[in-house]
Amino acid sequence: MKNINGKVVVITGASSGMGAETAKKLGALGAKVVLGARRQEKLDSLVASIGDNARYMQSDVTKKEDVDRLLKFAIDTFGKIDVLWNNAGVMPISFFDEGNLEEWERMIDVNIKGVLYGIHAVLPHMIKNGNGHIISTSSTAGLKIFPSTGVYSATKGAVKSIMEGLREEMAGKIKVTTLYPGAVSTELGSDITSRKVFEMMEAMGQIATIDAEAIADAVVYAINQPNEVAVNEITIRPLQQAM
Repeated sequence: MKNINGKVVVITGASSGMGAETAKKLGALGAKVVLGARRQEKLDSLVASIGDNARYMQSDVTKKEDVDRLLKFAIDTFGKIDVLWNNAGVMPISFFDEGNLEEWERMIDVNIKGVLYGIHAVLPHMIKNGNGHIISTSSTAGLKIFPSTGVYSATKGAVKSIMEGLREEMAGKIKVTTLYPGAVSTELGSDITSRKVFEMMEAMGQIATIDAEAIADAVVYAINQPNEVAVNEITIRPLQQAM
């Protein structure tokens, strides 16, 4: 993995799941990883398991000043940022008639604004350096809407549009990758409060998922490409998942 060794990679939403698994893989391959998330105790444990190639800063992507500080910390620590992965996301899905306005706003703040804050903070640095790679996590729900996912799908569809616009504007300058994970075994969705969603899921029965490690492998693949190759989109889902 010669194109990963020595790269500085910043990951938001890194305390568990896809972000944590990817940080471990990248650190083992010689990348220097800077991890951001809200849960300091999990970040402590994760950085300790990776070793000298890892640092962290407790941060909340809904606060622009936190995102700015995280990226400045990465530059101050390692001298540059090669890759930013806007990975933080929440999924408290519900039906519209339940009127969970605060949860809708939370998804907009984390899933959309968090991505925009990351792009805003890192893009000048990457343009000045003449290279860089911005990755953001959308979802297969950003490609297909289901009952109860209306707002969540809207936020992930927004990520799709943001990243495609960024790709077109930055062609020849900055690499841009959008991830579309399907059902992955992570903590995403642990914040669901909707009774109707729980009833729907119970009726559906066991849902096939893939391990977060599969997403980590996809991210490593995208980052490891030579300078002249950009992997713009990756859709990855369980074999059994039709939509």
